[in-house]
Amino acid sequence: MFFESRKITVIPGDGIGPEVIAAALKVIDATAVYIDPEIRQAGAVAFADGVESGVPRETIESIEKTKVVLKGPLETPIGHGNKSANVTLRTLFETFGNLRPVRELPGVTTPFTGRKLDIVIVRENVEDLYTGIEYMQTPGVAEALKIITRAGCERIVELAFEFAIAAGRKRVHCATKSNILKLTEGMLQHTFEEIAKQYPGIEAKHILIDNCAHQLAMRPEQFDVIVTTNMNGDILSDLTSGLTGGLGFAPSANIGSDVAIFEAVHGSAPDIAGKNVANPTAIILSAAMMLRHIGEGKAANDIEQAVLVTLESGVRSADMPGTVKPFTTDEFADAVISNLGKVSDGGPRADYAPVKLPPRRDDVASVPVRARRVTGVDVYIESTLQPQELGDDLTAVTARTSFALQAITNRGNTVYPVTDRSVSLVDHYRCRFLAKARSAEVGDPEILALLTRIGEVHQWMHVEKLQLFDEHDGFSRTAK
Repeated sequence: MFFESRKITVIPGDGIGPEVIAAALKVIDATAVYIDPEIRQAGAVAFADGVESGVPRETIESIEKTKVVLKGPLETPIGHGNKSANVTLRTLFETFGNLRPVRELPGVTTPFTGRKLDIVIVRENVEDLYTGIEYMQTPGVAEALKIITRAGCERIVELAFEFAIAAGRKRVHCATKSNILKLTEGMLQHTFEEIAKQYPGIEAKHILIDNCAHQLAMRPEQFDVIVTTNMNGDILSDLTSGLTGGLGFAPSANIGSDVAIFEAVHGSAPDIAGKNVANPTAIILSAAMMLRHIGEGKAANDIEQAVLVTLESGVRSADMPGTVKPFTTDEFADAVISNLGKVSDGGPRADYAPVKLPPRRDDVASVPVRARRVTGVDVYIESTLQPQELGDDLTAVTARTSFALQAITNRGNTVYPVTDRSVSLVDHYRCRFLAKARSAEVGDPEILALLTRIGEVHQWMHVEKLQLFDEHDGFSRTAK
């Protein structure tokens, strides 16, 4: 009898990667699903061979063809490459959403055992501070740009709701820091609140990220699906993994409109590499997520149930506390295979429906507005002057320009006009200039003239236009 196979790209990875990947492939092979793995390299070996990105061309070509990747952990060796091969893969194939499920596992004892935790973090995966855009603005002041887009927010929120529907989930929380970062984190909150109206069957709640972390430590069972920005998601997903046993049990999926990459969350653990003692649970569960993604839901459920039954039977890996006689990596995989077809005492999960993914956009995403105008500029100046001296000097310098100095801040604190507030100062001032005619629009010639005047007497390094979109501020207000 002939069974059609499905090609996937397999990246064994570094350290314990080849061992746990072999275990996962062995488990998949024991199901009724036939895959044809294309073994490709990335990570330490590629860096050592001089591949700057850590991802060779033949690996990229394989992924472009198969669209599905099962990947082991990758190292970024010190002294090789500009950024991690993991980030390269995510950005190259724009896997914009990271799904990190965690659930209570039998025999894996934690302070939350018995509370039936079952949480999925949906993390935006390509924007935020992870764009890695940084500058030294003065020798002692560094800046990182936090990039949040409306298009990115729409995709990740839609993915969260569509995943909730597919998985039979009932509630989605959106976790942000919008009370402080009103424009960036606020964009995710507002997008979430708008899109939630399209999913009346799902309970939608916004929560501040610090309260979310607090609640995860106090009452984590209240959460079902949590959608959040990249940095917040990185932190929260590791936190939730810790609630249920640690990274050795944490699978993940990096989801894009075209390509999906499935991997364990843990690192390469070079200290135990080659010893056949690594815990393969996370990558086996990641393989189950991969099978579900390609439409093999029954096999995915069978593997997940077999893992639960295996743990219920007392099988333990070396990293599990209290283990007297740990199973090797191979023995653990064999135990899972022997339990295929069995159902956990915890009961089977409902079958997942296919997740409806947001389509890829080939146009340049843009939010239309009816009107826009520039009402001023923020100029960042390097200076060791005291605020009063700098303010008086800038007032004189700009006397014959279209602008008036409104305020000066230092690390976000208003220091001019001078107040009775005691603030530690650094040589990095944000100086806000507004058009003298408040309703007037200022253009580039006026801004360039202002910068020229300032540049004659002060070192400036950065400028931001203060824009109004449909008469709404496109910038944060300075403190009074």
